[in-house]
Amino acid sequence: MKTLFALSFLLLILGCNAGKTFKKAEDAQDAGRQFIRASLDGDYEKARFYLLNDSVNLLLISKWQQGFDKMDKDTRQQYREASILPINIRAINDSVTTYTFSNSFRKDTTTVHIVRINGEWLVDLKEILNDKR
Repeated sequence: MKTLFALSFLLLILGCNAGKTFKKAEDAQDAGRQFIRASLDGDYEKARFYLLNDSVNLLLISKWQQGFDKMDKDTRQQYREASILPINIRAINDSVTTYTFSNSFRKDTTTVHIVRINGEWLVDLKEILNDKR
């Protein structure tokens, strides 16, 4: 009986974790789209998967998440239902692409950089800070 309970518990845990695997981005556009969609949906675990992992980016994504979490339920739902509106996707070189977009809920324009590091495409938010200066 204890063995059956332990096995059932193990399967439950594995089943819960199975849905949280993410596929690496195929290219810069895919990385940008996946990151933006996850951000609009409030899925910050997924957004972090597509994010260049450094202290500044982690601080910025934490701020975004705090802002999203403070929004009222209706506003969060409108972001989830919003479409991504790509404005300009431009390769700077073979390792850096800019992705300028807005969304159908809020028309603000944002540009993120997507960088290829060790063959993996990741969003780098630090350029947003440079654009604000």
